[in-house]
Amino acid sequence: MSDRTALPPDDAANAPALLPVLERIAAALERLAPPPRRAPDLGGADAFVWQADAAALEPVPDVSRVPLPLLKGIGHQVELLLGNTRRFADGLPANNALLWGARGMGKSSLVKAVHAEVNRARGTDPAARLALIEIHREDIAHLPDLLRGLRAQPRRSLLFCDDLSFDHDDTSYKSLKAVLEGGIEGRPTNVLFYATSNRRHLMPRDMVENEQSTAINPSEAVEEKVSLSDRFGLWLGFHNCSQQDFLEMLRGYADACGLQVDDEQLRREGLEWATTRGARSGRVAWQFIQDLAGRLGQPLGFRDGA
Repeated sequence: MSDRTALPPDDAANAPALLPVLERIAAALERLAPPPRRAPDLGGADAFVWQADAAALEPVPDVSRVPLPLLKGIGHQVELLLGNTRRFADGLPANNALLWGARGMGKSSLVKAVHAEVNRARGTDPAARLALIEIHREDIAHLPDLLRGLRAQPRRSLLFCDDLSFDHDDTSYKSLKAVLEGGIEGRPTNVLFYATSNRRHLMPRDMVENEQSTAINPSEAVEEKVSLSDRFGLWLGFHNCSQQDFLEMLRGYADACGLQVDDEQLRREGLEWATTRGARSGRVAWQFIQDLAGRLGQPLGFRDGA
């Protein structure tokens, strides 16, 4: 019986010549294929920035942060976020947190300061310390990819998105909703998400109002837009500070930086600075301290123990 799998005489003769061509085609296809996904490397640092284009975590050796004791006028918010973060670090249940409200009142500073404070008491073993991972607003659509890589990591991580908000034509908030709650996989138990925003519902007010006015069922349209903020179990509101809080911020920064300035000068010039800016906040206080240090001819930096 003849072998049905045998090549015809002409094809059998051409097979050796075709082999190099097939190998080149296979090699070209391998070059075009995306590289295998690497697990995120959480070693060597406590803070990272997610680079979505490279699908990699970039270590941040020195985080720009303000010591927790210098955050004045937000004592209640400090207590709540610190407690939530400590529970998460200890492996206990904790909530995603949305820090919203007035500009310059220490929302992002609080996240970074709490991360440092929690790690301060956890020793030097990286496995016991929290990793802080910043993801940029424009990379939110890649958040599921990052979470898949973090899910299998033994280290617990705080994901941090600063100034999170969504515009009229932006639909990436839907992927964030699924990640925080509602997706099949759900949020990994070793990951917590903290975000800051000037908007309580992360959407422009006119966007919500427009959806309400044009929808067949206004309540359903608004529910779709504002339900994102409901995914955050912990809401912390930040409001404009009082004059007394502002003066305490000034004195705290001046002492921590070793600036030689008396209370009367600090009060007079600080309040004048705030008046010209039309606002009192931690950011305005720090900007004044930078100006004051420059005029005094003193370098600026927090002293040890501040």
